[in-house]
This record gives sequence, structure tokens and C-alpha cells, in this order.
Amino acid sequence: QVQLVESGGGLVQAGGSLRLSCAASGRTFSSYVMGWFRHAPGKDRDIVTHISASVGSTYYADSVKGRFTISRDNAKNTVYLQMNSLKPEDTAVYYCAAAPVCYYCDYTSTSTYDYWGQGTQVTVSS
Repeated sequence: QVQLVESGGGLVQAGGSLRLSCAASGRTFSSYVMGWFRHAPGKDRDIVTHISASVGSTYYADSVKGRFTISRDNAKNTVYLQMNSLKPEDTAVYYCAAAPVCYYCDYTSTSTYDYWGQGTQVTVSS
């Protein structure tokens, strides 16, 4: 069982930055792929980025490439999302999620993830 708690959301002006954190409970954090998703009103919950369990390989949605950076600290059981050059269209509730490692899993899909945080609101004003 893994429990996830996000923090760091808030209101920021366009062009600004925020850093989200996701603290995980449990001793097996380092064995999970960690993802960040976002859910904007009227849209689906979409992948933002994910990071592998050990070697740290990453994936980014095209909409955030070059602006967002995911990282993890397995010693602290925490995954981070550094968001720079924020745009109003980045406004959403951001969720972190944990998925077990599997060779044929689609880590861009919400159905792959077993554990979810409660979400943190990010609002970018124009």
C-alpha cells in the first residue's frame, strides 16, 4: 500500500514558477514508476510526465516539454514537479500517482496507476 500526498500548488502569474512535491508512504517507493497527471475543467485527466523507478528515465507531454521537470528522491520517498514558464492553460488540479514496474505498461494511461494523491490546485493567471 502506498499513500501519496501532494503539496506546493497555488496561484501564480503567467511566466512564473511553482514546485510541486508528492510525499509517499511505504518502504517500496523506489520500486514504483511515478507520474504526474492534471485535470482541467471539462477535460480528461491527462499525463504530464512520469519517471522510472530506478534509472530516472523520463517522459513529458509535448505541452510541457522544456518547461516542466520531474525528479525523485528515493531516500526521501518524494517526487517533484518543477514547473517554469507557466501558462494559463496549465491551470488544473495536479495529481501524483504510483504504478508498479511492468515491461508492457503504458505509463501515460491513468489505468496503469494503482495509487493516487488527493490533488493540488494550480492556477495560472494571465
